[in-house]
Amino acid sequence: MPTLHWTEADTDRSVRWHSESAAPMPRRVVVADDTLRADTAYRLVCEGTALLWRGDFQQARQLLQALRRRIDRIATPRGGSVADAFHLHRRARGHRARVLGKLVVELSADHTLELRRAPDLRQVCAETYGSPGEAMVVALTELLGAIGAQQWRATGVEVPALGARIHPHYGVFSPVRGEYVDLVARAPLPGGGHRTAFDLGTGTGVLAAVLARRGIGRVVATDINPRALVCARDNIDRLELAGRVEVCGPDLFPPGRADLIVCNPPWLPARPTAAVEQGVYDPGSAMLHGFLDGLAAHLVPGGEGWLILSDLAEHLGLRTRKDLTDTIDAAGLRVLDRLDTRPRHTRPLDPTDPLHTARVAEVTSLWRLSS
Repeated sequence: MPTLHWTEADTDRSVRWHSESAAPMPRRVVVADDTLRADTAYRLVCEGTALLWRGDFQQARQLLQALRRRIDRIATPRGGSVADAFHLHRRARGHRARVLGKLVVELSADHTLELRRAPDLRQVCAETYGSPGEAMVVALTELLGAIGAQQWRATGVEVPALGARIHPHYGVFSPVRGEYVDLVARAPLPGGGHRTAFDLGTGTGVLAAVLARRGIGRVVATDINPRALVCARDNIDRLELAGRVEVCGPDLFPPGRADLIVCNPPWLPARPTAAVEQGVYDPGSAMLHGFLDGLAAHLVPGGEGWLILSDLAEHLGLRTRKDLTDTIDAAGLRVLDRLDTRPRHTRPLDPTDPLHTARVAEVTSLWRLSS
């Protein structure tokens, strides 16, 4: 891990730099506290200087809000097309994340945050970073995200299709958009008996649990993300489905063949800027292509593959419907049916969203495929 160096109270300091989103280590660090004015802080972070906070924890959160307001005052230029708007929006979000990520804090070797009015974050940090080991410097935005994730993990997300809650872990995409879960819950199962199903990219394990509850005798859930594997196992154990659902990784497909193979890949072919965005952004549609290209070889005769995919990428000009259908054809697959639903989240209701026109038109589909 890279080591961050700075001078504090005439003493040279060095502590490990850590970033879950692989943000580069700041080149320059200054110590900051409650006496730092927001305008000065904004100038410094925009110049690339990291502010190592030694003041009050709540004051640091207020400073972060002040920096966020100053960034948001700069209007994002409007592109001539929806695709232009998307790329400008992503660029602005990336800039925002880089600037806000310059406000940093130091965690001691036992994960204690030694700031006035700081909460006890040792459990939060253990769930996010693992067992205590050595001191490290992290972005305050990342630490606040970990606090929020720990609250989500404790409370869980109600999934009506299960009649139970799913508990997402830090860095694992939460099933808050329930329309895709409902599609899997109501799609007709392939004939010939319901012996084995694969859930590729299981995340929290929600779809694997739905399949098991629908009567699939054996479900194998895979993921490349180690955090997702731990999260899925935790949820499967909570739902008392461990005898029917096996969680493994890091390969996309497990060994063997299945009667049903389900995949809900990230919907947008773009690069994520944070770890949690890997559930939304898939550079080059790598997972989508991996699923389609490998599907025929892993289905039993008469089996089906279910592709759950939003068409938001089509409305943003990132992929065409012909691109998708050509990829399906090239993989030696045919479309048996398609079930459509409208997203139920609130973003389409916000006319100020730069991607409003695309979100209003979005449809989520379950494509039933066979070889």
